[in-house]
Amino acid sequence: MPVTSAWMTRLRDAVFSWWLPVAIIGTWQASASLNLISPLFFPAPSLILQSGWQMILNGEWQSQVGATLHRMLIGAALGLSTGFACGLLMGMLSPVRKTLEPVVSVLNSTPKLAVMPLLLLFLGVGETARLVPIALTAFVTLAMQTLDAVRGVDPGFVEMARNYGAGRSALLRRVYFPACLPQVFTGLRLTAGRALVITISVELLGSPDGLGRMIWMAWQTFATEKLYIGIFSTAMLGVLFHDGLARLEARLVPWGVKPRGR
Repeated sequence: MPVTSAWMTRLRDAVFSWWLPVAIIGTWQASASLNLISPLFFPAPSLILQSGWQMILNGEWQSQVGATLHRMLIGAALGLSTGFACGLLMGMLSPVRKTLEPVVSVLNSTPKLAVMPLLLLFLGVGETARLVPIALTAFVTLAMQTLDAVRGVDPGFVEMARNYGAGRSALLRRVYFPACLPQVFTGLRLTAGRALVITISVELLGSPDGLGRMIWMAWQTFATEKLYIGIFSTAMLGVLFHDGLARLEARLVPWGVKPRGR
């Protein structure tokens, strides 16, 4: 009975998760087949799937996705490492927080694409100017999430650890770090989505490759199937990043995972 109940629960969750996308795609396909919608703006999903398969066979899809992932992961890695350290220091040391929090707030409220002309002016038309907005996005998001996580640590835990002789290093390893991890993973999921969005945006503005470049060129040449492939690929990457980080959190931080509602 428990096995059957678990299987039924998974089936129910799958139905609730997929019925709406399936209904939309089915209606889209039927409307395209009956010529109720323009094939130029809304090509049939079967044609989009066929075009996508051809891109996979000739290697174009893998090349564009790989370029976007490479650009996103490098920029995000730079921003995440500095953002996490900055958030920890701001949360633990009041002078550091008073010094850096205004800077982080300014960076957070500044549109990253608005600084692209300055970056192109100072750094030239190259990969560095494309990586900086991605790194800034990751830095600000994780720094703010980590700061809030550190400041949300129960002072009673900190005081108890100090009473048992814990120094600053032990407090960081035994109290702050485990208590912060759940919200840090939340920050990682937010960062992944925002970094992907800013990567596509940067590629739309000017890049030799990547999904953003593919979407832009498809729009200019009215290659509508390829445009939809780029959009759907971006959406699926976002879902994979979010789901992958959620699963990783469940393994590494079981004390921070909330039970699902029924």
